[in-house]
Amino acid sequence: MHSLFDYPTLRVIWWALLGVLLIGFALADGWDLGVCALLPFLGRTDQERRMMINSVGPTWEGNQVWFILGGGAIFAAWPFVYAASFSGFYLAMFVVLAALIMRPVGFKYRSKKPEASWRARWDGALFVGGLVPALVFGVAVGNVLQGVPIRLDDDLRVSFEGSFLGLFTPTTLLCGLLSVSMMLLHGSSFLAIRLEHGALHERARRVGMATAILSVLLFAAGGLDMAFGGIGFRLSGAVDPAGPSNPLRADTVAEAGGWLLNFAAHPWMMIAPALGFGGAVLALFGLSRRSDVLPLAGSALSSAGIIATVGLSMFPFVMPSSVDAHSSLLVWNASSSARTLFNMLISTVILLPLVLLYTAWVYRVLWGRVTGAEVIANRDFY
Repeated sequence: MHSLFDYPTLRVIWWALLGVLLIGFALADGWDLGVCALLPFLGRTDQERRMMINSVGPTWEGNQVWFILGGGAIFAAWPFVYAASFSGFYLAMFVVLAALIMRPVGFKYRSKKPEASWRARWDGALFVGGLVPALVFGVAVGNVLQGVPIRLDDDLRVSFEGSFLGLFTPTTLLCGLLSVSMMLLHGSSFLAIRLEHGALHERARRVGMATAILSVLLFAAGGLDMAFGGIGFRLSGAVDPAGPSNPLRADTVAEAGGWLLNFAAHPWMMIAPALGFGGAVLALFGLSRRSDVLPLAGSALSSAGIIATVGLSMFPFVMPSSVDAHSSLLVWNASSSARTLFNMLISTVILLPLVLLYTAWVYRVLWGRVTGAEVIANRDFY
């Protein structure tokens, strides 16, 4: 039924698709998170905050489809990863979901009363709903890079041997700050193209320039940490790419600088970090030149490059174990069956273009700069 794709090829395709979905979430929902996190700092008046909210208000809910698709892909294509991540990051995910819930509630209730104190509280809720997910997502990636303390028994049941506070280390916090910086750059670049020119637009531009520089510095610091201080992993023996999905059949070794081995073996992978740095520089240049398109394009390229750098450096690892050499989850030992991957691929090939077309149509219909006159005329809207 799936003679066109062998098992190893399907596994690599779904590893790549997972990366695409994560990048899609970072790009589509990234400016929503960034705008919400910037709300209390950029918007100095209620009208300015309403302008910021209105820039993302009509479309933020549709952007959540990438979050759902990413979670669904992990559940269906990588069941071991889904089980291990929900076991290890349960409390962290609860914090993220609690923060994300604040966003729709904030959008819904902020405009229900005109009192400044009422709106300030909901602005605070929107701020939390933007900042906390961006930070925790980055911290989660940092934990995956340094290894997650998971252990699988002979029945493939997952046990997590760490703690919630143990998730926060200098390396993971560095990744968290980089994630926040990425989202702030993306949000400010989005505001630069969505807001009318004026004082608020100018503040967004300046913040964007600062976060572009910060993203370059934090990304470079992350690379140095991985090269000289961070723990990486490598396979200590061969693993059959077409073998059964049993994580216990792999043997891995922790090794300082191990995540750089792929770049040495495959120089073309350097395209990803080059995009990470180059995109941020392009966004900085575009913001300094007051361009409409370059900042958002550069921010998108930078986010995609940074996420791709993580994925390419770790391949074939998906979630390495820091406590058991035989419990690391790889592309070759943690996927669903070949039939499941093939059937999901057919569904994705049919449905994902429809999602992209609908999203593009929505943005085309709702595109345009948000003006102060517009928010004054529409007092019941956000």
